[in-house]
Parts: sequence; C-alpha cells; structure tokens
Amino acid sequence: MPPERSEPIDAGGIRLVVHHWGGPPGGSPVLLAHPTGFHGVVWEPVAEDLAGRGYRPYSFDFRGHGDSDRSPEGYHWSGFAADVLAVTRHLGLAGDPRLVAAGHSKGAAALLLAEAAHPGTYARLWCYEPIMFPVDEPLPPDFDNPLTQGARRRRDVWESLLEAERSYASKPPLDVLDARALHAYVTYGLRRRDDGKYELKCRPEDEAEIYAMSPANGAFTHLRHVRAPTLVACGEHTDAIPPRLAVRIVERLPRGRLDIFSRAGHFGPMQVPEHTAASIAELEDVTRPAA
Repeated sequence: MPPERSEPIDAGGIRLVVHHWGGPPGGSPVLLAHPTGFHGVVWEPVAEDLAGRGYRPYSFDFRGHGDSDRSPEGYHWSGFAADVLAVTRHLGLAGDPRLVAAGHSKGAAALLLAEAAHPGTYARLWCYEPIMFPVDEPLPPDFDNPLTQGARRRRDVWESLLEAERSYASKPPLDVLDARALHAYVTYGLRRRDDGKYELKCRPEDEAEIYAMSPANGAFTHLRHVRAPTLVACGEHTDAIPPRLAVRIVERLPRGRLDIFSRAGHFGPMQVPEHTAASIAELEDVTRPAA
C-alpha cells in the first residue's frame, strides 16, 4: 500500500519529499530514513507494520533520491544530516519525547550526525548498520572504492517496470529483499522517460559520489556526543557493518545497545520488515518515559 500522502517541503533551497503512512491519531511518531540508492517508499512493509501496532510512521526521500531534488553542491554527508533535521522540524517532531528515529545504513549515519550536532532532537535512535569508519579523524573521499565503481556501472534504463523487478529479484544483491519492499523500490524508484523506457531516479553518478564521500562522514568521531538512547542493529551475515564493528560503535555511544539480526545481511530492514518493526517498537517500549 502506498503512503496516505506525500508532500514536498523546502529544506534550505532543496525540495525534499515527505511520506505520511497514516496510523491512529495520537500514536507515537516514527521517522524512517532510507539507505543510499533507495528512497522513502521502500520502508512500505515496515511502515504498514508499525501503523498496525499503533504508531504514526513517516519517511522521506533524501536529496538525490526518489522525487527529491538532486544536490546542487555535491554529496557531503553533512547534507544528509541537514535533510533529516529539516524533515524532523517540518513535521514538528524535534524534541518530541515519543519519537523514534530509525535509519538504515546512510540513513542511520545521518541521524547520528544530526543528533550529535543538535542534541535533544531525537528522544531515541534505532540505527541499522550506520555507515562509518572506526577512526578518530575523517578519512578523505575514496572515488575508486568498489561501491563507487559498482554504482557507475549500474544498469539504469529498463524497458518496463516488470522487467526491472524480475531482474532485481533474480540475482544478488536485491534478490534477498522482501517482495513488498522490492516492489516498492521499483515502482517508486524508476521514472518513465519520454521514449517510454524507465530510468532510476537516483542517478548512478550521484550514488557513486555518495559512496565516495562516505569515508569522510566523520560519524564515528561524533558518537560520544549522541546522548539519546540508541539501538545499533546489524545483520548476522552482513559485509558492511559486521557485529564486531557494531560492538565498537555501541561501546563509543554513551547509551548504546546492540541487536544482531540472525540470518539477515546489510539489507535487514528490507529483508525482515516484521522483525524490524518489532525491534523499533521494543526500543520505544523500553525507553518510554515513566508516566
């Protein structure tokens, strides 16, 4: 089921698109931040589960993704922190004691950077494999890393949405996705061109630059400034933020805890959406202020 509604907002001169997923009035809000190369609608199965549990989920498209604007000034990861802050403030959720801010990969790193820069914005953070490098000084950008090279080579034009979805479902890495998440990725993540073909909304050259800038994000350095209760989750079989690195992230956080998703990899929230929603709900439950 698509979002109940989507709206464009102004984020300092960049147009971002925010998705409202419904849920009961008065339900605790959950803000969902997506990974590189995806978009806010890919959270569909998680958002539906959360709404069914009584939450009010929201997601959004980062700059360069989905229907949001491409960045006019490159893709330093501080821009993604600015995006999530702009969305949070637009929705009136900054400082809301009920809020759970949940992010995956780049989305999780953006939340951590935002909370470190503006303490008290988020009452609690749920971070699945936040992308960072365990060094005390930011590294320089790496324009030749394998993810950057892979993004540059990525096929980005398809004859139809059905062709794209069947192709993605047939081989790694996206063959592990829940069918609903994959369908949402394709149907919202590609746009129809004038010639009738379909192309990725997240342009390969933008995705490549985002990956290239990731070593320079400095997120590991700022973890000590994140005072919000934070659950760091990772997949048992991931090759991105494996359990040993997740442990180091948790140890540096003042109020961190760890959750390892068994049988999942880096795409955990899109592989096991029900388990993801349950983990987010559990974090809200154990950190809820006493009445």
